[in-house]
Amino acid sequence: MAGLTDRGLVRSSNEDAFFFAHLGTGEQWQHADPVTWRLGERGVLLAVSDGMGGANAGEVASALSLEKLLEGMRGRGRPRENDADRLRRTIEQASRQVRRAAARPGREGMGATLTAVYLRGSTATIAEIGDSRAYLIRRGHIFQVTRDQSYVQLLVDAGLMTQEEAERSPRRNIVLQAMGQDTDVIVALGRLDLRRGDRLLLCTDGLSGLLDDKQILQYAGAPTRVERACADLVELAKDAGGDDNITVLLAETDGPGLRTATAGDTAEATIKTVQEYKP
Repeated sequence: MAGLTDRGLVRSSNEDAFFFAHLGTGEQWQHADPVTWRLGERGVLLAVSDGMGGANAGEVASALSLEKLLEGMRGRGRPRENDADRLRRTIEQASRQVRRAAARPGREGMGATLTAVYLRGSTATIAEIGDSRAYLIRRGHIFQVTRDQSYVQLLVDAGLMTQEEAERSPRRNIVLQAMGQDTDVIVALGRLDLRRGDRLLLCTDGLSGLLDDKQILQYAGAPTRVERACADLVELAKDAGGDDNITVLLAETDGPGLRTATAGDTAEATIKTVQEYKP
């Protein structure tokens, strides 16, 4: 696993944040050097957040969203609570804590996206608030496994805008919900059956807003080390304008406990929607 965040070429500060955390050992990773972990009984958590708000409020919102997510997931789950329910409950609680912090002077209106992946056993549980994306790269193909909770995606789903128009729209950065900005959030949840050699990529819209799936696959799917792929993707986004903060995380799965992917193991065949976001 590796991750990288960059201010980009236009913004004066970086409101993105990310981490990897091993819930069994307590280790936490927030820098570009790669790390290899055995999942163990409690698993590994990956998360990315894109803050929003005036002054430094966006930085506070993204950092606080991740802090409270990790704090909640490090605690013991409730009896008979599955991974998806635990992740949902933790994110809902974290959003309420961010909302309380947003009531302080100078932090009005602050919020953040949050996309997290909880790896345990042979399963990845994926959670999303906002429009930071998660992708699956498998057998030379790329699949977007989250759905943007954005105004333009709403128009695309209603048949009022094409995907190409959405990518060019000046309203493409409007999200329908965010951590701390809503009284209650609806956590979109999915469960993915992992295969050996899968790569999971999480990113903020500073990357996905400038690079298409083909460009992301070219680097994230190449037979290179994950930290090299992250660095290449950040540089490619900067070459494309770098008009926002850029963050990317990349994790590769391996081990005898995972099946080898076959041609039939598409994302559609191996991912199950647990809870859908419906505005």
